[in-house]
Amino acid sequence: MTRISFLHTGAVVIPVFAELAATHLPGVEVQHLLDDKIVADLGADPEGRDVAGRLSALGRTAVAAGSEALVFSCSSISGFAVALQQELGIPVLRIDEAMADRAVEAGRSVAVVATLPTTLAPTAALLRERAALLGVEIDLDEVLVEGAFAAVSSGDRATHDSLVAAAVLAQTARHDVVVLAQASMAGAAAGLDTGGVPVLTSPELGVRRVAETLHLAPRA
Repeated sequence: MTRISFLHTGAVVIPVFAELAATHLPGVEVQHLLDDKIVADLGADPEGRDVAGRLSALGRTAVAAGSEALVFSCSSISGFAVALQQELGIPVLRIDEAMADRAVEAGRSVAVVATLPTTLAPTAALLRERAALLGVEIDLDEVLVEGAFAAVSSGDRATHDSLVAAAVLAQTARHDVVVLAQASMAGAAAGLDTGGVPVLTSPELGVRRVAETLHLAPRA
């Protein structure tokens, strides 16, 4: 049986990806690996905290467990994917790549919304990278939702969701498409009246891309 590993930087998204994997990755065993200090260390001292080395160690754990692919579920670490793939010799997939492709195909004016600067910068870079690869020019606005991450970290999901929802609605009035940089933001945008402007999140699009990459037939 095929086995893949998801590498997470927050435990809150593990149930989300477990459910999506059950739906879109039929017959695949899924392992979840977690380092919930990486995002904080990226913001403070990525070299001193040896983020690259820790990702490498987790990647080697995945390989030792028989995983045929490793999936980064967090945009903050996406910049490490290429080097780690070269080191491990298995595909290292970025969960947000499919979302970025969909965004640059949806319109020229794009807003990326994040609650963490460590996620905002790499997601914006990925959008520009995918636009260039697809030969598309985009106008990109980067929006940091101040206070939202602190709220959810303290257990105040309601304030987080309210702040994110307000930011999303403000951007849908000005852009063709809005991208949510973190998987954990998806619930905040659910059910919003965006006037037909797409609001894209990475989890389902990303897991579908994993299935395509591994040549797995989706469930009906």
